[in-house]
Amino acid sequence: MSRLQDRLEARDGLKVRGAARPSLVATVDLGASKIGCFIMKADGSQRMGPDGEQDRTIQVAGVAHVRARGVRGGAIVNMEEAAQAVAQAVERAETMAGVSVSAVTLTTAGGQLASHRVRAGVSLGARPIGDQDLSRALHMALAQARFPGRRAIHLLPIGWSVDGARGVRDPRDMFGRELGLELLVVTMDEAAFNTLGHCLELAHLQLEGVVAAPFASALAALEDDEMDLGCICIDMGGGSTSTAVFAGGSLVHVDSLAVGGAHVTADVARGLSTTLAGAERIKTLHGSAIASANEDREMIEAPPRGDDPGAGDRPVRLGRPRRAPHLAEAASGPAFCAAAGVLHRAAFGPREAVASRILGGPRSVRDGEARVGVLNRAAGWLRENL
Repeated sequence: MSRLQDRLEARDGLKVRGAARPSLVATVDLGASKIGCFIMKADGSQRMGPDGEQDRTIQVAGVAHVRARGVRGGAIVNMEEAAQAVAQAVERAETMAGVSVSAVTLTTAGGQLASHRVRAGVSLGARPIGDQDLSRALHMALAQARFPGRRAIHLLPIGWSVDGARGVRDPRDMFGRELGLELLVVTMDEAAFNTLGHCLELAHLQLEGVVAAPFASALAALEDDEMDLGCICIDMGGGSTSTAVFAGGSLVHVDSLAVGGAHVTADVARGLSTTLAGAERIKTLHGSAIASANEDREMIEAPPRGDDPGAGDRPVRLGRPRRAPHLAEAASGPAFCAAAGVLHRAAFGPREAVASRILGGPRSVRDGEARVGVLNRAAGWLRENL
């Protein structure tokens, strides 16, 4: 029996079992430079989670990746090639794991990711706050989360408040007159979501859900203390650069733009009149985020591009861009600067960002919307150093 038949039968089995908790978890990372697949298995053991419930432990059973095809800047530009690449990555992971999967969770930085904050409040009685009060506040917040043309992929609580006192992690069993909830809704373009689903259908897979790539990267790279203190995770991919901002242990902002490492490679190829493969090799072997004393005297070989000798067959000196004070070399490129601009806009809004550019500082905010401290500090650092 072919793997395609196994996959189709497994998909039908999932429909029969309904909401049964799956023993396999498969994810596909759809990037502009590579497409990867992870297959995880539940090992049967359980541990006590932070919420007091039993959590299963899983182990990685299969890993595979292939060169991306049909994807550019986080968006699918050739459906057939992208579906073939996804199917190839999944099949290789299935071979390694010795299983067949029928549904996957997709991670992507494309689809015009955006985040929105929604606030809701409900009145309380004389009794302690219970689960039904949390449910009422959540349903009221969800009723406001209406974004035409957008698909919600994450609904994450930023924090609770009791009688205006913010920073409450768990309001249950507390007393008060009003319970407030601030919810972060991460959305993507509806058409892009449908395109991703159709791509998986062509690969004979079901779409279980979409995860924002910067959120997934942050969960893998950041410690709990870093999220509590406030930090920004910048995920620089081949075709896009995405950001995830955390404060108080919660995700507070997500954004993405179509500028990535491939643009740096293209700039090197144009500047040295070399091939993209040669430029990628130069960037990989000679690029560094740490400045050295002899960097301006370093000589490298640039391969020729076709019949145009350009810089080929002769050593060239790689010039370094002018750096801002106390700014690492990696932060001098266009991808970092673009990500910095996105964060500055998120901290102050479009009008305040323009005002700070012209007048040298952000205008005071009088509207009642609280600005997250980590965003203010990041924007202030950017103004001082860029």
